[in-house]
Amino acid sequence: MSGSGTNSGGAQQGRPSGRGRGAGQNGRGQGGPRDNSRRDAQGRERNRGPQRNFTENAPAQRTRRADPARLVAFEVLRAVAQEDAYANLVLPARIRQHRLDKRDAGFATELSCGALRGQGTYDAVLARCVDRPLDQLDPAVLDALRIGVHQLLAMRVPAHAALDQTVGLARAVIGAGPSALINAVLRKVSAHSLDEWLDVLAADETDETRIASLRHAHPEWIVRAMRQALVAHGRPVGEINALLEADNAAPVVNLVALPGLGNLDEALEDGATPGELVEGSALSSGGDLGRLSSVRAGTTRVQDVGSQLVARAMAAVELGTAGPDDAAPEAWLDLCAGPGGKAALLGALARERGATLLANEPAPHRAKLVKQALSAVPEDTWQVRTGDGREVGAEHPGSFDRVLVDVPCSGLGALRRRPESRWRRSPKDLADLGPLQRDLLSSALAAVRPGGVVAYVTCSPHPAETTAVVSDALRKRDDLELLDAGAALDAVSLTGNLGAGHEMTAQLWPHLHSTDAMFLALIRKKA
Repeated sequence: MSGSGTNSGGAQQGRPSGRGRGAGQNGRGQGGPRDNSRRDAQGRERNRGPQRNFTENAPAQRTRRADPARLVAFEVLRAVAQEDAYANLVLPARIRQHRLDKRDAGFATELSCGALRGQGTYDAVLARCVDRPLDQLDPAVLDALRIGVHQLLAMRVPAHAALDQTVGLARAVIGAGPSALINAVLRKVSAHSLDEWLDVLAADETDETRIASLRHAHPEWIVRAMRQALVAHGRPVGEINALLEADNAAPVVNLVALPGLGNLDEALEDGATPGELVEGSALSSGGDLGRLSSVRAGTTRVQDVGSQLVARAMAAVELGTAGPDDAAPEAWLDLCAGPGGKAALLGALARERGATLLANEPAPHRAKLVKQALSAVPEDTWQVRTGDGREVGAEHPGSFDRVLVDVPCSGLGALRRRPESRWRRSPKDLADLGPLQRDLLSSALAAVRPGGVVAYVTCSPHPAETTAVVSDALRKRDDLELLDAGAALDAVSLTGNLGAGHEMTAQLWPHLHSTDAMFLALIRKKA
């Protein structure tokens, strides 16, 4: 398990810094020499022996104020636990609400996402340090402990600062009661490094899957699923550790300039670097991208490079011959368009090629997001339909030249961007989603014209959501053929050799391509 952070205490003017007592501080964020007398502020003599280190041993002497960056992280963890919220949606709002500067926003992001990502491993560590089952702890106390553990084991935060500020956070937002417990538990945690703790946890285990689960902070079923996925897509199972490690790396923000509408000049001037895999992409240096006028206008968007590649591949792949109507403008369909990232890119590509796009989304609130995403594209290029995608094929049979069906899936390919999702998902999700995925692909195949192409896409490498669904569709019909999806990705990439193809389908990987684990199958209806 990896963690990257800064030696930031999240300090702001007039608030305690990440440092504890000592180093010229009196524990209340003011400078000045240390008072070495044995009497406290009320005149009571605290200690007749050697001078105690209040930072490590006396939670009552710690700060009682919550550091803003740590408070943001705590609020994110609480929202995820209490409201089933998504961290990537809650976090930006909390950062703005507490007015964090760029440095503290980065600290809060790493702290919240890292604590969520490492939750399983951190809970195993905490179980060794708490004198009761973790489910008997107040959930807010457990979240505060997870925040403390991540600082101690995976960030460059001094132990005294992690202890002091975590106890101060708890006193400010939970109450004084749990402070002694939090102090005692985190002191036990701080006795070992992360590697030492992992060795301790693994010493009692003999099952390789369980050991990998602890070392890489993934549920055991996901470790097994990823092994299956590697084999199913032609990769060596020995890559499992590299894949799990890539899931735990903090993702770089990917940008895309909508073709013919946007450019990356402003982003590059702001510190972004050109993308190496696909045209019109960039890797952002982070920060508040909303300050860029091109992002506010919607002509530059945040979108994973994997999503960019599969959308461009669908738009560029060669169609089959269908007859005299081939000269007519192409009609494209995005069957599962919400929240609109791929739809915006497809809309811009369609505009360049004189095509039109119908974007379908069943949920009204997500359909509004699709319209917002497409607002940067001239309105004569696109329409948004609000309705069940499973009905589109029957309502518009043989009407579209190109269809993207990015089906709802487990999201196992985007675990690095959704740190809480690995602990929410279960094998049951795969079984529940399977019928919907097959129905949506069937609808897409009904909607595409003879000679047209359907791109079946998932953000999951699991064979139950990828190759199994495609194989079922091909087995039921004799008018379909698989195109070489790996070659199609290579054709739209800057490298020309992604190495993602296997048996006519393609799978991108975080540890190989630094993208989400996007799957692509291109199915052409025979003319």
